Amino acid sequence: MTMAQQSVDLLVIENVSKSFDGRCVLKDVSAKLSTGKILGLIGKSAAGKSVLIHMLRGSEEYAPDSGRVIYNVNRCKKCGDLDLPFPGVKCSKCGGETETLAVDFWSLKTDDPLRQAVKGHIAIMLQRTFALFGDMTVVENVMEAIPADVQGDDRINKAIEMLKLVNMTHRTTHIARDLSGGEKQRVVMARQLAKEPLFFLADEPTGTLDPTTAEIVHKGLIDYVREKNICMVFASHWPEAIDRMADEAILLEGGNVVNQGEPKKVTAEFMKDYHFEKTEHSELGEPLIVLDNAAKHYFSVVRGVVKAVDGVSFDIKEREVFALVGYSGAGKTTTSRMIAGMTPATSGSVKIRIGDDWVDMSESGFAGKGRATPYIGFLHQEYTLYPFDTVLQNLSTCIGMKMPAELAKVKAIQVLQSVGFEKQNIEKLLYSYPDSLSVGECQRIAFAQVLIKEPRIIILDEPTGTMDPITKTIIAKSVIRARETLGETFIVVSHDMDFVLNCSDRAAFMKGGKVVSIGKPDEVLEEFAMEPVPEGE
Repeated sequence: MTMAQQSVDLLVIENVSKSFDGRCVLKDVSAKLSTGKILGLIGKSAAGKSVLIHMLRGSEEYAPDSGRVIYNVNRCKKCGDLDLPFPGVKCSKCGGETETLAVDFWSLKTDDPLRQAVKGHIAIMLQRTFALFGDMTVVENVMEAIPADVQGDDRINKAIEMLKLVNMTHRTTHIARDLSGGEKQRVVMARQLAKEPLFFLADEPTGTLDPTTAEIVHKGLIDYVREKNICMVFASHWPEAIDRMADEAILLEGGNVVNQGEPKKVTAEFMKDYHFEKTEHSELGEPLIVLDNAAKHYFSVVRGVVKAVDGVSFDIKEREVFALVGYSGAGKTTTSRMIAGMTPATSGSVKIRIGDDWVDMSESGFAGKGRATPYIGFLHQEYTLYPFDTVLQNLSTCIGMKMPAELAKVKAIQVLQSVGFEKQNIEKLLYSYPDSLSVGECQRIAFAQVLIKEPRIIILDEPTGTMDPITKTIIAKSVIRARETLGETFIVVSHDMDFVLNCSDRAAFMKGGKVVSIGKPDEVLEEFAMEPVPEGE
């Protein structure tokens, strides 16, 4: 029997439980993963998905209160290298004899060599991870992660193979800092897989990707796991991702296993309370933002002139919710940054109406964009909260809100309710720290940071990438409510088709730095869905 035909247990999770400050975040979770298999975790924000992934990774603060995590591996008696636990198989490094071990991971001390060796074969991709070597090219970033024993052309070929898996071969010579958020996330994934792990953990690996690109990545991950015979555990709010990739799924709610087994049955249970509702739109005002042949060009030593945005023209009306859609790297985020005054246009103009005056957002100083920026709020795709300050401090003093403490608390409670937090839980939430919350909860707090300043224009860059469908609906309603009650105008950069359909008045489809079409969201999204994924340039 060949290795490809065999199936042996690689990861065993036995009744693990975990509590933080008396709050149970995981209770009696069990699963067994054999070689070449994928386990999917689904649930609302704070369900316990990320906690389990951190526990499997071996992060010290996530040690289980009870239960065991067992990794089965082969260890070479000669060189000590670890490999897949196939009985009687020689070491792939030196050809030496191997022994099969069942490593009770959390029973070993942190500095135990065997524990360190196992941990070295676990790769993890965290939610909304964008950390790369900014001055290196994409291919250099991936090559840096490849094991040292792979040299010469093999090293380059390995890097290209990983970039092909995540559909990024058309960005090999781009400098990492110039990539979009979704592109950075895919390069991070390529780096993690380039380490040749035995165990791959991923938290929302495709949450910020458009559906077509996500499908390419899903297929690539499935093929990689099957071909390498490793195992993968991933968390997602996206039922389609669970159905597509997982061999087994677990639905978590408040740390408890609600359902476990066949993925489609598990995701059906998760989605039973979700109802998509189309929101009626109100009357819009006069144009508030106008782009006239606006362009942003960069110069790269390697690639020459890079046309991130290449002459776009459109207007956005007061109280309008305007969406920018397109594949990663199409120019959506750069366009939004030009509107916010963060990135000045190379040519053309970007103007915002303040009172009766039109302000050119490429002109610096108080007489220029300085007049408009106080009225603009921006939720970045790569947002951060202040980790050593409470939620209340993050919503008030940390962002320069000068008001009496009681008023600050009242406003904080109001905005937290508007982004979907339940009233009875907010008092405790206000005095919590970001590291005790889920990524989805932190993302909603970052949105609340923007809303609490009551800006006239709000730009949201991938606001729902790590949110479950029910929370997405709440956020969509928050956008509409802010527009209706406060007269705010929104620019939404998103790959989330449901979110765009539910809350936007118009959408613009961008490709290669240009606006291909503008119109009703359903018509534009239909055109976007038919567009082939860019491959190469």
